[in-house]
Amino acid sequence: MRISHITPDGNEAYVHEVPQFGLGVFLMSDGGECKDSILTALEAGYTHIDTARAYNNEHEVGKAVRESNIERESLFITTKLRRGHATGYQDTIEHCQKSLELLNMDYIDLYLVHAPPENPDHRAPVWQAMEYCLEQGWVKAIGVSNYGPSHLSAMKDYAKYMPSVNQVEFNPWLQRPHLKQATEDAGAKVMAYSPLARGHKVDDPQLGMIAEKLGCTPAQVAIKFCYDEGCITIPKSSNPARIVENIQSLDVDISSQYEAIKSLECNYVSGWDPTTEP
Repeated sequence: MRISHITPDGNEAYVHEVPQFGLGVFLMSDGGECKDSILTALEAGYTHIDTARAYNNEHEVGKAVRESNIERESLFITTKLRRGHATGYQDTIEHCQKSLELLNMDYIDLYLVHAPPENPDHRAPVWQAMEYCLEQGWVKAIGVSNYGPSHLSAMKDYAKYMPSVNQVEFNPWLQRPHLKQATEDAGAKVMAYSPLARGHKVDDPQLGMIAEKLGCTPAQVAIKFCYDEGCITIPKSSNPARIVENIQSLDVDISSQYEAIKSLECNYVSGWDPTTEP
């Protein structure tokens, strides 16, 4: 999938290709868990890994990539600036360099602000530092996470390059048409985390019925829905069988049940949601 950054004159800058499907490694902080999960995923055909400073496992992502013996250029690594670190221009630059050091990599493919900085006065300098990291070649693309329509709109006043991605919770129960549209209007792609609502909805009886009709697992229905909606989709799992099952979602044709899946929408937010904050 192609991502880029819209400039104030309406042109595109820093175009980059992102694999639309990847592995999320949230909550994998036990020693070796993250590294082993990534090695399993790479063997299964994954090429995109999504981590964050807040997950405390960037060093294991780097170890897994080196142990895999896969060329760095063949993989796509996303990480994020921790919200508590998003406090100013210089801090942002230092934390980007720290992530590079922890990953033990020359560059990051996609670097995201994990959430809108809590102090609105920090938002412009933080983003301007992200732009600096992009211009230095330390990162190939920059974006945001958990930004709502008002946050994206405000960026137009201070951004030299609009974000290429907005990573938010998105799934059949939380389809966020207004936020999706605002993200696309900013020139960004939606990146969907928690495609199974943090596992809260995996036993949803309606989802189970749809999966039965399609001859696949409920998880595969939810994941493929996010993918077919045009989202970069990053289900998290450290279970080897589940990691393989998740990538096999891409072979499932959900078109015959598309309307039934759409009707699951109930504005169900399973976790953290800064998108509605001021």
